[in-house]
Amino acid sequence: MASNIEYVEFVCSRLSDLGTVRYRKMFGDYLVYLNEKPIILVCDNIAYAKRHPSIAEMMKNAETGIPYEGAKEHYILDVEHEESMRTVIRTLEKVLPYSKKRTKSF
Repeated sequence: MASNIEYVEFVCSRLSDLGTVRYRKMFGDYLVYLNEKPIILVCDNIAYAKRHPSIAEMMKNAETGIPYEGAKEHYILDVEHEESMRTVIRTLEKVLPYSKKRTKSF
């Protein structure tokens, strides 16, 4: 089951004043970028954040899940609790790298 666009836009609206937010359809679901950094996976209408030491303490009671087959375990973000979600996202944005540019091979 893929995510519906309304949910993706809702997640993005929660981040809109933190910087430039955009989303991209990938692998049947969506990747949300904040200031050009891949920050949230939205799969099956669930928002996932990468497991990272910088947010481990904040997310110690959070549920975890696998966003898609073959992916590593991620934290599940509670988008209804906007302030805690934004704290996690601000922290991740400081430590996560920008996406690497991929070159097409023929």
